[in-house]
Amino acid sequence: MTVTSPSAAPSGTFLLGGNRPVVRLGFGTMQLTGPGVWGDPRDPDEAVRVLRRAVELGVTFLDTADSYGPVVAEPLIKKALHPYADDLVIATKAGLSRSGPGDWRPLGRPEYLRQQAEMSLRHLGLDHIDLFQLHRIDPKVPLADQVGELKLLQEEGKIVHIGLSEVSVDQLEQARAVAEIASVQNLYNLANRSSEALLDHAEAAGIAFIPWFPLATGELAKPGGALADLARETGATPSQLALAWLLRRSPVMLPIPGTSSVAHLEDNVAAASVTLSDAEFDALTRAVQA
Repeated sequence: MTVTSPSAAPSGTFLLGGNRPVVRLGFGTMQLTGPGVWGDPRDPDEAVRVLRRAVELGVTFLDTADSYGPVVAEPLIKKALHPYADDLVIATKAGLSRSGPGDWRPLGRPEYLRQQAEMSLRHLGLDHIDLFQLHRIDPKVPLADQVGELKLLQEEGKIVHIGLSEVSVDQLEQARAVAEIASVQNLYNLANRSSEALLDHAEAAGIAFIPWFPLATGELAKPGGALADLARETGATPSQLALAWLLRRSPVMLPIPGTSSVAHLEDNVAAASVTLSDAEFDALTRAVQA
């Protein structure tokens, strides 16, 4: 299976928050930074090319965060794509502080979340943020206070939709008692389905589910694994099959594979044109139990 002109469009669209259409196969910007998601990328010019190529290929949903760098990914998006196309949705996050490579610490004090929202508006060159996500729940701060501050920002017109990251079904419902939640973002991929209950709950509620680390395939891509075998049969790459499985798994799924390479980006986007048969989807689903 060879796709000569990759396009994200065949992945279909989803109405974020019920009113903002996005192409379902998006792009995550975490890898556009230095090692440990710290500092500038090794090749800043290639990072700009990747972002511009993603939009050329029909991607309309970009996921980023203030903590990527920190303050590296958001300015790169502005440099590459501002002024933005009308159909481009930029989702960013706040709620994790950084003190070095690979170090992430929840910080959900309302005044900090507000400050970071204001900084993201500046770094991205926006007058409002389409989707602002609580990057992690801070256990030291009541969840209602964290989500409540995002609701205040929403009422002020600074953010449009509110999202959460790495939450349980119970935490999602607690947050929904405070504000309308448009999306959840949890670790989820073909090899790790520990957030299956949240996915099913989100689908039933019409809430977008954004799987981070979507390309992790574990043993499945090694010789003799289910992905390797199917890749040999179809001509698609294991990564393309993993993304195709996610897109088929639920209509609320918005995968955001990231990369720092244009070639890898094009390979990932080609997954939008990979159609799994019922038998192929079932075989991959059975390959790893939740």
